[in-house]
Amino acid sequence: MENKQSPMLGLRTVVYMVEDLEKAKAWYAKAFNAQPYYDTPYYVGFNIGGYELGLHPKEKVQGTDNGTVQTYWGVEDIQKVYDSLIEMGAAKHEAPNNVGGDIAVASVYDPWKNIIGIIYNPEFKLPK
Repeated sequence: MENKQSPMLGLRTVVYMVEDLEKAKAWYAKAFNAQPYYDTPYYVGFNIGGYELGLHPKEKVQGTDNGTVQTYWGVEDIQKVYDSLIEMGAAKHEAPNNVGGDIAVASVYDPWKNIIGIIYNPEFKLPK
């Protein structure tokens, strides 16, 4: 196998799908001793040691169940990595889309039906 640099830059974000966003926000704030930096009815974001811990309302529409947890691997070129994963046999879960500012996310099902999320976030910086 050719030894080339991975398109995955490392883990960036974990998002927990929750039934009650307000209750979950209070619980995670206490559990992680942190207040959200981003708080909307469709997403709550915490900065935990430079990484994103997100809370997202669990979908209730039939056929749109998004599981209980979603992880995102950082990438530089989200469309290129997404297309490459599809070409390697992954199936579409969520096509690349902008979620605010310059941040974009996408996800695929691997051949075993696991969801692999990818994220382009130029603002991501690990603490020094």
